[in-house]
Amino acid sequence: MKIEPYLMFDGNCAEAFAYYAQHLGGKIVHTMKYSEAPEGEGCGPEYGDKVMHSMIVIDGHGLMGSDAMSSYCPYEKPRGISLALAPDSLAECERIFAALSDGGEVQMPLEKTFWAFRFGTCTDKFGISWMVNLEKEG
Repeated sequence: MKIEPYLMFDGNCAEAFAYYAQHLGGKIVHTMKYSEAPEGEGCGPEYGDKVMHSMIVIDGHGLMGSDAMSSYCPYEKPRGISLALAPDSLAECERIFAALSDGGEVQMPLEKTFWAFRFGTCTDKFGISWMVNLEKEG
């Protein structure tokens, strides 16, 4: 069994996944727009260009997401959860943290801790919380 996080966005899933693919080295393997759903499936024309479902694969791990539909699944800002990344090198750690925090908010700057060579937390410009942890110097 795999656990694959599913993120809900406030209308910017396509932009977020393109950003993650670019900066996290992933590949978007599937995207379906609400306009592709069969007529009468509860998707009004106002959702036509929004993402019903998308999947990005990053280093063999799936991350899924969609734009929240207010009719049955209203958007709520994510709380109490973070996506954790474990880069392989200091350069990759710094690059990824800089990309994810760009336009977002840093809660804890990337720094040495008693448990890791570098650790930092941020919320990206799409409202997703991240923890970046480099265990050993590399």
